[in-house]
Amino acid sequence: MDVILCHETADFDALGAAVGLSRLWAGARVVLPGGAHPGVKAYLSLYRNQFDLIERRSVNPQELRRIAVVDTQRQDRLGKSAPWLGLPGVETILVYDHHLTAESDIAATAACIEAVGATTTLVAEQLQSQAIALSPMEATVMALGIHADTGSLTYEQTTPRDAAALAWLMGQGAQVKIIAEYLQPSFNLEQQQLLAQALDQLQQETVRGYTLAWVLLDGSEFVPGLSRLASTLLDLIEGDALLLAHRYSRARGQKLTLIGRSQIPQTDLQALLAPYGGGGHAQAASATLTEADPENRLRELLKVFKAQIPHPLLARDLMSSPVRTIRPETTIEQARRILLRYGHSGLCVADGNDQLVGVISRRDLDLALHHGMGHAPVKGYMSRNLKTIGPLTTLPDIETLMVTYDVGRLPVVDQGTLLGIVTRTDLLRHLHQTRPSQPNPLDAPARLSCLLPQIAARLAPAIWELLQAAADRSEARGWHLYLVGGAVRDLLLAETEEVLLLQDLDLVVDGFHQAATAGAGVELARELQQRYGAAHLSVHGEFQTAALSWHQDPALGSLLVDIATARTEFYPYPAANPEVEACSIRQDLYRRDFTINALAVRLTQPRGGELLDFFGGLVDLRSRLVRVLHANSFIEDPTRIYRAVRFMVRLGFTLEVQTEDYIHYAIESGVYERSRLANQVAPALTTRLKAELKYILQAPYWRRALRCLADLDALRCLHPQLRLTDTLWWQVRYLSRWLQRLDPDRTLEHWELRLETLIASLNPSDHHSVAASLQLPKDSQLRLEKLAAVTAEIQQNFPQAPVSAVVFRLRPYSLPLLLLVAVRCSQAIRRQIWNHLRYWSQIAAPLDGNDLKALGYKPGPQFKAMLDALLRAKLDGEISDRPSAQEFLWQRYGK
Repeated sequence: MDVILCHETADFDALGAAVGLSRLWAGARVVLPGGAHPGVKAYLSLYRNQFDLIERRSVNPQELRRIAVVDTQRQDRLGKSAPWLGLPGVETILVYDHHLTAESDIAATAACIEAVGATTTLVAEQLQSQAIALSPMEATVMALGIHADTGSLTYEQTTPRDAAALAWLMGQGAQVKIIAEYLQPSFNLEQQQLLAQALDQLQQETVRGYTLAWVLLDGSEFVPGLSRLASTLLDLIEGDALLLAHRYSRARGQKLTLIGRSQIPQTDLQALLAPYGGGGHAQAASATLTEADPENRLRELLKVFKAQIPHPLLARDLMSSPVRTIRPETTIEQARRILLRYGHSGLCVADGNDQLVGVISRRDLDLALHHGMGHAPVKGYMSRNLKTIGPLTTLPDIETLMVTYDVGRLPVVDQGTLLGIVTRTDLLRHLHQTRPSQPNPLDAPARLSCLLPQIAARLAPAIWELLQAAADRSEARGWHLYLVGGAVRDLLLAETEEVLLLQDLDLVVDGFHQAATAGAGVELARELQQRYGAAHLSVHGEFQTAALSWHQDPALGSLLVDIATARTEFYPYPAANPEVEACSIRQDLYRRDFTINALAVRLTQPRGGELLDFFGGLVDLRSRLVRVLHANSFIEDPTRIYRAVRFMVRLGFTLEVQTEDYIHYAIESGVYERSRLANQVAPALTTRLKAELKYILQAPYWRRALRCLADLDALRCLHPQLRLTDTLWWQVRYLSRWLQRLDPDRTLEHWELRLETLIASLNPSDHHSVAASLQLPKDSQLRLEKLAAVTAEIQQNFPQAPVSAVVFRLRPYSLPLLLLVAVRCSQAIRRQIWNHLRYWSQIAAPLDGNDLKALGYKPGPQFKAMLDALLRAKLDGEISDRPSAQEFLWQRYGK
């Protein structure tokens, strides 16, 4: 076990450095030995679950192997964790610090101690050099560390390296709003006096769940720095919006400075103050004007601003549903496995009547397991003092409950029925999402709220009408409906004026006013089929999905619409088909393969057209990156390697660095071969892999895609020995050139023959097993079985002349088989096979059986010999037309 120790009373620099170091040390856990600064404590009360923190008492010291210490060099600052440094099992002790003159009593095996403004800077530099990408929350806490220890780059010890590290963290997605929230710069005496006056005279009102504050201050002259004072005042009162007015005198009359700050979505302070010559942006704006009646002016502005305030989000808008529950008798170990399976940080506990009786968190389970109580029921460790909310509880009230009581999840209960749950993640997602005004969605932050007009403009009218019909029916049942995956990706990538006739749509049904049961997607599909009689309906009960398909419809084309209830997946073993269960839309998106495919647009009201982007898909679209969602994604499903390459080549994107590392690790781990040897049913290595190979090998970009697969060594998913050697690469391309000339109408499956060429490069004894595992057609399997024997037979004593001997030698074999043989033979034989297929096989005898009967020959077995003789003579130039053919017959068989 690896741990990273902060010092006691941890500050933001210690926390930021530890979080960053946990990315350098994969799997390491961060330990706060004792307490934290008030700001850090407040920060962690909301963001704790974003990081790999663990309680000191949950650590088993005997399992420790590596320890890192950040922002200190003394053991007495490590509290009760200091003895860990002397344990015999500890192999590595690493110290990171920026205090060069500090005394050290830690016997470190390695140290990184340099003259920078913050320890976090040292860690950020190493992350950048190794091209390790951070999540926005990781980047934010590290940026807080640098800001805090350098006074936002103003302290004397600040170095250019701190500024560079901070800039890199901003590029990684550090959220300025959160940084500003937890930094508190100091004021001068005059500003402090104004702040005290403001706190004394401040007025507040709750409007639609948001706290609006305002104050009118008096002074003799203009005071600089009021903008920062307004921001600080808003933080101190924990309000949502503030209008601060400062009245002072000038020679030409009474002046009024107006400053606005708002954290309320959909409000626009710039629009509020623009009529008075003000400027700024939606969340912060100011204006200065000459005003004879400041009190009345402030009242007018408040009235206009209140009208801007939207109705707040409610618990039913935020909650995840259905809720995963366990019984009080469930053991600690069973609960831990459920958390592992579904990726939750806690579970609700319900009794036999499905009444909520408790909640147990991952932290509770960790402590119980640490004490060896894995066999004990959860009822002895769950929290019974529950904080619950109703479906109409507002977002501000939810935030207040979570921060006040330091709870990570709030069950949503209505008349005793558990409807859903709101977690810290749900809260944070909505707290820090903004509605941008940029016309290009690829330049926008993680959430957009007005995409329906764009979608309507870009989609073919008939498809848009279908989506509206589906949305109307979902709303009528109290469900939300989402357009998800590739369609959203392609709509965002499309040119603004381009109208798309998308032929593959994925729709997901999620609960809203009513829970969406497992069959909700199927129910919606059945109702749509009643309206669209030409659609064919197929239901896949195992995966809780239905599909509507049209074939060459005049308006819809060959459209395929998959409709599913929001569901999560669990892979029982690598390359297996997933087991699926109903879940929330967020969990549904989390199970998908890549960030660019984990985007969804809500088609139903309220907030129709909202874009859900929980995993940075928009940023990756803008950066043209293919990024996997999970570290184990390729272990669970090797077809995702092929999908990654397909999207990369098709879209002109690049594989994200860590994603490529995950691919190499999955292939080199040997997990796929172990699945085969264990005789496990592995659809991801059989039918689903064949489907991906078909997509790739029949696409116009198949050459680039195959080359990329080879560079990733991903052909080993077909067989451990399969490599794209120079010879094999030439064979596949040579076969494709022949197919273009010999089969221009594509009567053959070109992709299948390319795949057969790849398989043919293996040992002949493996041909059948690989073809059978991919469930290739019987004729393909038969070709591969006899390919080696036929190749040897043709090469043995192959006639170079006459032409008839070549043709009759090759005539028994089919075109696909001869193509496979040709690319494996010598150049001389290959030239003869080409001539045979391209020219000689098109030559026919001048006479047929009817002609023979007309000449007086009696039908019988000799007809075949006579016709073959005629063909040989024609091929060898002995005859050329019907008269010469008749003469040939009369000479050989008589008249």
